[in-house]
Amino acid sequence: MRLRFFGRLRDAIGGELEVEVPGHVTDSEQLRAWLGAQHPALLDASVKMALDDRILVAPQPIEGAREIAFLPPVSGG
Repeated sequence: MRLRFFGRLRDAIGGELEVEVPGHVTDSEQLRAWLGAQHPALLDASVKMALDDRILVAPQPIEGAREIAFLPPVSGG
């Protein structure tokens, strides 16, 4: 599965990762928790997730997903 990271997450983790997700990780929140063990910045509640270009508002199954993106809050000036 391809994971993409934007903003400050890109700086901390890198732009993309290709990962083999363990079988017990079946939805977006389980994925966040699994990845958050190595990258605690992903556990921040303000970080949004997108599944195949759709922003998630609730946990969703990840089976068959092509890409999951992690999006930090946007700030501007």
